[in-house]
Amino acid sequence: MSADDRLAAYRRKRDFSRTPEPAGGEPVPPSDRPRFVVHEHHASSLHWDLRLEHDGVLASWAVPKGIPLEPGTRRLAVRTEDHPLEYLTFEGSIPEGQYGAGEIRIWDSGTYDPLKFLPSEVMVDLHGGRLRGRYVLVPTGGNRWLLQRIDSTDGPGREPLPRDLRPMLAVPGPLPDDPEGWAFEVKWDGIRALAFAEGGRVHFRSRRGNDISSQFPELRALAQRYPDTSMVLDGEIVAFDERGVPSFERLQSRLGVAERRARALAEAVPAVFVIFDLLFFDGRRTLTLPYGERRRLLESLELEGPHWQTPRAFTGDPETIFAAAVERGLEGIVCKRADSPYEPGRRSPSWRKVKARSAQEFVIVGWTPRKGAGFGDIGALLLAYYDPPSSAPEGRRLVYAGRAGTGLSEAEAVRLARSLAPLASEEPTVEAPDAPPDARWVRPELVARVEFTGWTESGRLRNPVFLGLRPDADPREVVRETSELSA
Repeated sequence: MSADDRLAAYRRKRDFSRTPEPAGGEPVPPSDRPRFVVHEHHASSLHWDLRLEHDGVLASWAVPKGIPLEPGTRRLAVRTEDHPLEYLTFEGSIPEGQYGAGEIRIWDSGTYDPLKFLPSEVMVDLHGGRLRGRYVLVPTGGNRWLLQRIDSTDGPGREPLPRDLRPMLAVPGPLPDDPEGWAFEVKWDGIRALAFAEGGRVHFRSRRGNDISSQFPELRALAQRYPDTSMVLDGEIVAFDERGVPSFERLQSRLGVAERRARALAEAVPAVFVIFDLLFFDGRRTLTLPYGERRRLLESLELEGPHWQTPRAFTGDPETIFAAAVERGLEGIVCKRADSPYEPGRRSPSWRKVKARSAQEFVIVGWTPRKGAGFGDIGALLLAYYDPPSSAPEGRRLVYAGRAGTGLSEAEAVRLARSLAPLASEEPTVEAPDAPPDARWVRPELVARVEFTGWTESGRLRNPVFLGLRPDADPREVVRETSELSA
């Protein structure tokens, strides 16, 4: 079959009086070895197109989740029509209404060694700017294939992107007496998340390991901006108010919504991923590196964009830094030892959180009806925490902390009633002799963030204000926070 015959399907799908794409047939300089190109294609959905020079045309596959960078990683590749050789250098914008409409640009290009090129298997050794190593394509039925990287020329020690990491957590504590060996970061009032980015795609997971990517569609462009890098980032998803200060109340509207609603809210209440640590980069974990080295590596990546940023870490007098955070209306600061490794899933004294105001998480154990309202309209939440904090989660018991009604808007009360209804319990879930007689009890599965002015002698919250739910928090990890460092 001639190259013209192979391009028949390509030409049928395009109107070359409207699209800037090449029609084929123009002379292309020869090459000692066959060539390849990978296009980043911003069509109706972002994908990457792998094209291999073969028999006078470019055999093409669309790869929705990006070219795999790590050995052993498999990706779906959809066989598409052959393209003309002129596509080796083509970049441009395909207009609306045309097949494949959207921006298309070269992501990588080079030559390859054709180890196998059969209908049942294609194996190539790529020599590109970004892609170097051996890949195999195997058909699985119809036009669906699997693309896999099977080796690497980048040296030993590389590993796939880890999927099981959990955030390292800070303990409450005082400012260090001696600032030597410490760094200080702003404490952001948002939702803690790890970002797993690879091949132009990113997934955000909460503190509990839940995938929350669909709730924040504007953050996906982070990986699209750095498609050739695999990395795991630690940070906080925040929403800023009109003063540029993180507002947990504003962020509440972004939580637990369907993807279509999330896309609309991304315009009205945009989220920002504030990045402060790097756990994996370019095939290697960085967990054992000291914080200072991880931080320098993170800053060298210059991860700054419309919905993500890498704020600086400070050194110097902690009192001055803390006072500046308080003056700006921030939640506080986090003090981090410069020589500390990253301890996934552990609450470590190497990180201390120092708050400008008293606020923490509490487990919701019940509620009371709003006075004069119908059944189901919540007037106050009954709160508790687990004690003792030093024991394993299964050895802790719930301790009643009081109730919070301030901060509950009518809409929030209705939404909470809907969330708590399936958790109803006939028996009290905590010992609370001073709880109101009309208390309705629930299983301790939801966590609320509450601001307060202190504690009474009987262990109840003073002037508590409900700030919002914390779907990222594990109720079994909720303890009474103090400024004392655990031994």
